[in-house]
Order: sequence, then structure tokens, then C-alpha cells
Amino acid sequence: MKRIIVPIDFSEEALEGLKLAMLLAGKIPSRIEMVYVKKKSNDLFHITSKEEKKTAKNEFEKIVDTYSKKLPDFSQMTYIIKEGKIFQEVVNQAHSFKNSFIVSSTHGASGFERFFIGSNTFKIIAATSRPVFTIRKAKCPTEIKNIVLPIDTSIETRQKVPFTTGFAEHFGATIHVVKVTNSNADEFKRKVELYGKQTIEYLEKYNIPYETDYLTGDNITELTLEYANKVKADLISIMSEQAVNFSGLIIGGNAQQMLNKSDIPVLTISRKELYHKSFFRTQGY
Repeated sequence: MKRIIVPIDFSEEALEGLKLAMLLAGKIPSRIEMVYVKKKSNDLFHITSKEEKKTAKNEFEKIVDTYSKKLPDFSQMTYIIKEGKIFQEVVNQAHSFKNSFIVSSTHGASGFERFFIGSNTFKIIAATSRPVFTIRKAKCPTEIKNIVLPIDTSIETRQKVPFTTGFAEHFGATIHVVKVTNSNADEFKRKVELYGKQTIEYLEKYNIPYETDYLTGDNITELTLEYANKVKADLISIMSEQAVNFSGLIIGGNAQQMLNKSDIPVLTISRKELYHKSFFRTQGY
């Protein structure tokens, strides 16, 4: 059974993330595990910390009572309250299971003024080796039937194909292979066409329905979003582009631009670890 880790700060935005997790769990046998992280307590704030934990537990019980009954029989919903740095504890929770991924809102504000999902989601994506599904401001889609898969000239661009393929198979979704480049130079065109051809061959191997297009322009993110809106996409699959700066892990410009601008849920796959279609095999559930 897969584990879907959902950071929760009890905001309305966070609940949209939970709804997205429930949409996934409706097709993929999973245990949804909601995570709330409180700051480490010291003697001075010990009483406040105990009250926060009690309040969080009460809020979780209400959520479980409201939402768990909407899950299919093969999926479950639980919660855990942790203590420490938010992004680290969420990532640690995901990494404690072999087959896990994270679903999070990219905007939120805690009623406890402790857990701000938006700022921590980017840190989670940069720090984890697991796939991360994010939802920004829009309401959660009711189904996932169209997935946009941008293919560019980077060597890593194809690493997201196997995981996205396995996911699409569960949902019966069409994958839109969008070959994107910001240059009309022959070298770039040949490379993106080759990577696109390899991607299509992979989809055909697993009988995944697909459509394909070629786009060129200065801003690859804008091109991808315009195309995604045109085809009424329910999900966009990208790579995380992790890098390191003086303050720690960050995500690259294109990925962060996509996460900041997309009103369509985004699946971000790490370069740290390769995921294969077999991640979604159902044997043994």
C-alpha cells in the first residue's frame, strides 16, 4: 500500500491538498497520512505546546470524521503530530516508507500561526527524493484525464516519464507530450525531437494514449501553461531542478516559476531518485 503524506496546517488551502490526496487514493490503494508539525517546546512554552497538540488532535479528528468516509474501502486516512522543522519532519515521514509521495498546497496560513504551508512546500520539494504533487489556488479537480508532460533539451527531462506513465495508467489519462525549447537552433530542435520520440515510444510500449506538439518561445513555463490551459489539463509533470545555495536546498528557476504560476496541480519529480512504472504495480495490495 502506498503512503500519501499530506502536510496540514488546517487552512482551507491545506484541505484542497487533502482533497487532491483523496483523488489519488481513489485510484491508487493508499494510506493518507496527514502531518502537522509543531515547534520544539522548552520549559517556558511547555504548557502552550501541550495545548497546541491537543487542539491539533481535535482538528484532525474532525477531518478524519468528515473525509475518511469518502475514501474507497482499499484506502485509509490517519494523522501524526510531529515536532521540529516543518519541511524536515514532512520529508522524514515520507522517507520512512518505501513507496510514498507527498501532496501539498503551495499556499496556506495556520490558525495556530505555526505552520505556513506555502513557504515550506518549496523546501519540501528541494529536500525530498520523493514525487510531490502540489495544488496552488484552484479547487481540486474532480478527475485526472489530461496530463501535460513538457520535454525539453535537458538530459534529465525524460526521468519523469516512467512515473508519469504509471500514474496515467491508473487514471486512464491521456499524456500530452509537449516538446518545448527556447531556441530554433537546429541542435536544440534535433535534441528535443529525439527526446520526444523516445518518450512517445515508451508511452506506446504501455499503450498510454497521447498527443504531441512542438512549442518554441522565450519562456518555457509560460508556453507550457498556455498549452495546458488549452487542452484543459488536470496535471502538469515537471522535474525539480534542485540546487544548493548558502541557505540550503532550493529548487531551480523553471520549477519554482511553474509552482508559483500554475493554477493546475503540478507533479514534481526529483532528479535525486529515478522512479519507474513498477512503482504503481498493484500486486500484493
